[in-house]
Amino acid sequence: MGKNDFLTPKAIANRIKAKGLQKLRWYCQMCQKQCRDENGFKCHCMSESHQRQMEIFGQNPNRIVGGYSEEFESLFLEHMKRSHRFSRVAATVVYNEYIADRHHVHMNSTQWATLTEFIKYLGKTGKCKVEETPKGWFITYIDRDSETLFKEKMKNKRIRADLADEEKQERDIKKQRERAEQLMGGGNMDGVVEVMELHPNLMAKLEAEKKIKLTLGSTSKSVVKERAGSSKSVFDEIDNEKRERGNKDSRKTGKRESCPVLDEIMREEEEERDRNNRKDYWLCVGIIVKVMSKALADKGYYKQKGIVRKVIDKYVGEIEMIETKHVLRVDQEELETVIPQLGGLVRIVNGAYRASNARLLAVNTRNFSAKVQIDKGIYDGKVLKDIDYEDISKIAE
Repeated sequence: MGKNDFLTPKAIANRIKAKGLQKLRWYCQMCQKQCRDENGFKCHCMSESHQRQMEIFGQNPNRIVGGYSEEFESLFLEHMKRSHRFSRVAATVVYNEYIADRHHVHMNSTQWATLTEFIKYLGKTGKCKVEETPKGWFITYIDRDSETLFKEKMKNKRIRADLADEEKQERDIKKQRERAEQLMGGGNMDGVVEVMELHPNLMAKLEAEKKIKLTLGSTSKSVVKERAGSSKSVFDEIDNEKRERGNKDSRKTGKRESCPVLDEIMREEEEERDRNNRKDYWLCVGIIVKVMSKALADKGYYKQKGIVRKVIDKYVGEIEMIETKHVLRVDQEELETVIPQLGGLVRIVNGAYRASNARLLAVNTRNFSAKVQIDKGIYDGKVLKDIDYEDISKIAE
């Protein structure tokens, strides 16, 4: 048996010591390594791998700390949602349950120095209800993503759509009634007689309280008829012919009749989709980017193109340079998207249609935007007329 084999007493003792949680101050979040004592942590800080990670951290420390803060907050709230969704609980209890996972994101790598600062932040942003008591801080999770709220939102959209249809129908009925009153009240009986001959039962569709007096020529006799009401008018057939002619014209011109309420609903859905999918990180594997770091100009990498082969911690990419085949680790702040020629394939890296492939149709150099058509997926064929340069990048072949 070798000196450092798996079943040696020393190896077994090391595994027993490494079980459970260790000291928080001896944990390196960048390397995700837990040290057992101060001497071990000091040796780790002097290692070459830790120095490389510190160089990456030094390029953009605020962005990396912000990423760890966002991840810590999301995991903490996810644990609250699963374990204490409808209860009021002490903040220390939730935190102790959260850190039970030894691979959790540690608080010393976030923007909050203490648990109290983090709890106050949750209260200010409205994500939790926070109370300070003699026994400590208590928090209650505010459920904003429950199925009940989603169903209520969809129900409100359906109600608004139904109201739009009802308003449109009422306007059509009002126009039909005005037209009927003009024809019958103005002495123009030709249209009425013609409709009555073709459809003798249409007079039964007028309102019950509406009395129509018909006077024919010089005769002094008047015919007063009172019929049961209905939502349809006498001249439905006339309006149907007009509607058919309008549909033919719209098919010729390629335009449709727009409804303000439906347009507003579609616009709100588009804005909500953009808010949900727009992040502060955009790197993804397989796209071509341009290196804009002036610190790498001496080595000849400035404004050179490369392919993203790997994404580290959402903000750092391993870039394989196209010309030299060298591999670099560069923060996304030092990178820039690449726009291909017209007809080329691009990847939408941010916004409402994030992670979709599209084809470049046109470029607007004045507004720094482009017109693309989504190539595959559930939005296949959809044309985006004004998408920013920074939201699309060329796909590597």
